[in-house]
This record gives sequence, C-alpha cells and structure tokens, in this order.
Amino acid sequence: MGPDQTEPGLPADPVGRRVSCDGERATVLYVGPVPPTAGEKEPGFSVSGQILECAPMWPQLEDLCVEDNNITELQRPDGVLQSLKSLNVSCNPLDQRSVLSLAALPRKEILGGINYNFFFWLGLSSVGSQTSLFPALKNLNLDNNNISEWRVVDELAKLPSLAQFSCSGNPLVSSDGNPKTAMQMLIAKLGQVVLLNRNILRPEDRRGAELDYIKMFGEEWLKAGGASQLSTQFSSQHPRYQRLISKYGAPEEGELKKQEPFALKNQLLRINFVFPDDADRKPIEKKLPASMVVQKVKGLLYRLLKVPAADLKLTYTCNQKVGTEFEIDSDLKTLQFYSIEDGDQVLVRWS
Repeated sequence: MGPDQTEPGLPADPVGRRVSCDGERATVLYVGPVPPTAGEKEPGFSVSGQILECAPMWPQLEDLCVEDNNITELQRPDGVLQSLKSLNVSCNPLDQRSVLSLAALPRKEILGGINYNFFFWLGLSSVGSQTSLFPALKNLNLDNNNISEWRVVDELAKLPSLAQFSCSGNPLVSSDGNPKTAMQMLIAKLGQVVLLNRNILRPEDRRGAELDYIKMFGEEWLKAGGASQLSTQFSSQHPRYQRLISKYGAPEEGELKKQEPFALKNQLLRINFVFPDDADRKPIEKKLPASMVVQKVKGLLYRLLKVPAADLKLTYTCNQKVGTEFEIDSDLKTLQFYSIEDGDQVLVRWS
C-alpha cells in the first residue's frame, strides 16, 4: 500500500486521532507496516505496548503523551526514544516499579502523571547525596498523589537536575498545620527548585524559607548533637540542614522557634465564597477549619443558598496565582488537601 493510501473506511489522515477499540481508548500514533509483524496496525492498537515496536520509526521524537491508555507496564527503551525530553503517562494503571526502566533515558527533562511511589524503589543514594538516575529530569509533576510524608520530598531532592516541581493537592503538613509553613519547608528541602507549584521562587523567597527552616528545627538540631556529632536520625529527617548551617551559620538560642503541637484542627481559614453565575448575589466570608471536608462545606452552602449539595460545583483561586481556577473534585477531601489558604476565594456554581 502506498504512502498516500489508507485502509478502506479509515479517514484520510488518522494519525493523531482519538479512537475506541473494544471499549479501550487510544491515540493513533502510526498507520503502516510494523516489522517484524505482517500487515498494518489499525487505529486503536494497544499503545502499551506497541510503543517500543513503533519507536525505531521516531528517532527524533522529543514529546510523547500516552495519557489514559490503560498502560500497566513500561519496558526499558534500549536503543530507542533516546531523544525523548517529555513523557506524560497520566491516568494509566502503571506498575510503578516499571517506571525505573525510564531512569536511563539521557535527555528526558519532563515527567508527568507518575505516581510518587516509584521513588521508594529507586534506592536513590545515601542521605544528602545525589542519584545517578534520571540525570536530565528537570520538570516533575506529582499533583494529587496523596503524598503526606516529608521523606518523599527528601528523596526528590536527590535528583540532580530537578528545577521545576509541582505537588499541589497533596496533604503535606507542618507540625503547626499552617500551609504557609509547609510551603517554606518544601522550598528549604528542595534546594535546586526554581519553580514550585507553578510559582517562580525569587532569591528572597528562598532565603526567607531557608532561614525559617533553620530556626524551626534549631532546637531539635541542638538536642541531636548540633555541629559536633549530629545524630543519624536527624540527618535522615533533615538532609539539607547542615548545608544550610554552612550557608547561613548556626541559629542563636534566642532565634529558635519552639515547635508547637499539631494544630491543624484548630486552624481557621478565612474563605470568601463568590458566585460567578449569579451577579446579584453578594460574596460570603466564612472562617472554616482547614480540616473541614468538602462535603461539610457543601452542607454549609446548602443551608445558606438552599441549593442541593449534589448540584454544587466548587473551584478555588489562590492569592499566588490570581485568575487560575483549581477544581475541588472530591467531597471526602479536606480544605487542607487542596492547599486552600487563608484569604482564598471559593467559586460556587450549580446546575
């Protein structure tokens, strides 16, 4: 079949089209002979894998998106996809260990849609040192991954080229339950990141976060041995702390911040509810606990608006990124989970 011909019944240019085959959705990447198989691959072929069979035909491919293709396994791309810079595998039920097969790709700069669990299989390196895996990875998106442990962040800090990182919608909390404190900790732990949650970090932002981090854990640092003989436990929990001490100097006793008990349940957020589809309705300001689940927020709005909770759709905008709406898509998550901060707007719509 010539290059300008297609199978009967196929569109003239099927490449790039979304198709459905036996109930599975896919994107047509190629139509034509695929050695060593006979015949042609038709639209709707199983992406999970036919990818490596087609890869020799894309020696210069830099951007690959296989989102929502029911891919469960990724195989090591030996000799192919060596020009790949960006990979998006969102909404695929991946066996996370198979993601390690991509670690040796020399030019991959952007990785999106990966579940964070795969980093626990990396065996990255010892405390505070960098890993040789994912050497070119600059941009990583781990939004909405239910990350709650700071050791995940400490592992990510070992990636040598990581400069842009997004982890919105993850319940990472500080001991005081304040989202702003948690953001300071993220900045201090990720020393090479210049774009965090899509916000540019200015030099003064980093300096302030790192100094606060030193003071925040200064008392714990002293009890763990300080500069003389620091305990292994403290070093594993705060791998960048000694480096920050070398950068700014040890904290004075009067500067130390005493760690308060976890107070997330007691923290109140000032939230402005606005109604973009109802111009005559005035905004409503409420102070709500950061631990309040969205289901209860909708119950409150039902009492105020007399609109069934099931009909309500919520989004929010934050002070750091004015004009961008973020979806609140789970009734069982807390306001804290969505990183909603004091003074943010929640937009309320209903059908």
